[in-house]
Amino acid sequence: MEWDDAVAALGGPPGARPRLEARYGEPHRRYHTLEHAAAVVRDSAWLAGEVEDTERAVLAVAAWAHDVVYDAKPGEDERASAAWAREALDGAAEAHLERVEDLILTTITHAAPPDDHLATALLDADLAILGAAPDRYAAYAEGVRQEYAKYPDDVWREGRIAVLEGMLARELYRSGTARARWATAAETNLTAELTHWRRYRPDHR
Repeated sequence: MEWDDAVAALGGPPGARPRLEARYGEPHRRYHTLEHAAAVVRDSAWLAGEVEDTERAVLAVAAWAHDVVYDAKPGEDERASAAWAREALDGAAEAHLERVEDLILTTITHAAPPDDHLATALLDADLAILGAAPDRYAAYAEGVRQEYAKYPDDVWREGRIAVLEGMLARELYRSGTARARWATAAETNLTAELTHWRRYRPDHR
């Protein structure tokens, strides 16, 4: 569902699409772009399956806006994105505003109640790139590194190793549909990147 259609379905005002595009078009972004947001919108709609129209609109707005503020400040970015979405939906019912905010905030920890179908769709779609073909995964990993360019290589390496180890230690995808489509490739991609960074540790043998 397109941004304007989803906002209108929830009773929000028109006109925020240019601001959405401007945010995602910021020059420091390499992976967290409008293309990423559109992919999350597409994949979350597919994973959600048949849901009622209001839920579909809520999910679409959350997916479009989940990275609208992105300054490589985990936690702060998601909270700012949730606040941005609330402002963009000004005039919509409070229940819709809260639901959109709550969905965006689940992307901080990638945790939500197991019976939250919309959160499951959003969170699994957000991690779809991990199960992409190796060349697309490599482009994603390089893009994220460029977005965190303020960190020197040694700091980035250790932080990235910790992130990769954490992802490999848990079940990435909440739904059986997402696991069937992406889990095997994601494990392969993550393991390959982890091996790469470990190889560049000073104490590597």
